[in-house]
Amino acid sequence: MVRVRRSGFTLIELLVVIAIIAILIGLLLPAVQKVREAAGRVRCTNNLKQMGLALHTYHDANNALPPTFTDAWGKYVYLSWMTRILPYIEQDNLWKLTDQKEAAGIYYPWDNTNFPGLALPMKIYNCPADSRGAQATYLPGDGLTIAFTGYLAVMGTNSQTRDGVIYLNSKTTLTGITDGTSNTLLVGERPPSADLEFGWWFAGYGQDGTGSSDVGMGVLEQCWYGYGGCGKGPYLYSAGNVNNQCDQFKFWSFHPAGSNFLYCDGSVHLIPYSGASVLPALATRMGGETNVNY
Repeated sequence: MVRVRRSGFTLIELLVVIAIIAILIGLLLPAVQKVREAAGRVRCTNNLKQMGLALHTYHDANNALPPTFTDAWGKYVYLSWMTRILPYIEQDNLWKLTDQKEAAGIYYPWDNTNFPGLALPMKIYNCPADSRGAQATYLPGDGLTIAFTGYLAVMGTNSQTRDGVIYLNSKTTLTGITDGTSNTLLVGERPPSADLEFGWWFAGYGQDGTGSSDVGMGVLEQCWYGYGGCGKGPYLYSAGNVNNQCDQFKFWSFHPAGSNFLYCDGSVHLIPYSGASVLPALATRMGGETNVNY
């Protein structure tokens, strides 16, 4: 009887194959991560462009851009600018439900029973790189279930200066942006705070009652009351860390190079962190800066 010898891998050959596979995986992973990052940036850009279109449509219907919110007690008090543009981002039913409660004299927006929007995650208001935005979270200290946003209105230099476009009780018109709509920021990226107490899209009081750090923020924002043990600042535009409570006081994103910003003309640009020095000029609506480059 003739025996047939089976051919197979030797141990050395097997180790070589494993090594080659490991090298290939090592080469492919960065490429996959870059593709995912590029896709995430595109989605963020699209989100901001949709918000820009909605804000312009709101302006046409109301003869002004929305405020971060109004604090005069009554209809729509503390409802954020993101809530006010719901009819223009194909969320008519949610707006009608909100408006019905307001018309009935139910003005307190931090109420999961009467205002379901408070706990409703909105894809358009969240960067896909931040998994926290995909679902609502129950916060025991507040007794509320909250949905979040990764985009804040640019209030100007800080929440107290009111030299931006969207701020407390503002009624800014596009013609009132004398620096030019292509030179003035409207909305920028900033993930929710580490403790999730700031960055609520539906309604927000903020650190100082202006919406600061909640639904809007200045580009040189300050920590006015020492929240989280953070220093006063001002906080400069730079890369942030989701676990750093104090990073809630500056614009930053999960994109490695910088953050996407919506301009008042509806365009969206990624501003690198190296361009931090020009943000104060871009953030003001009538500071006299008409040609700002970074």
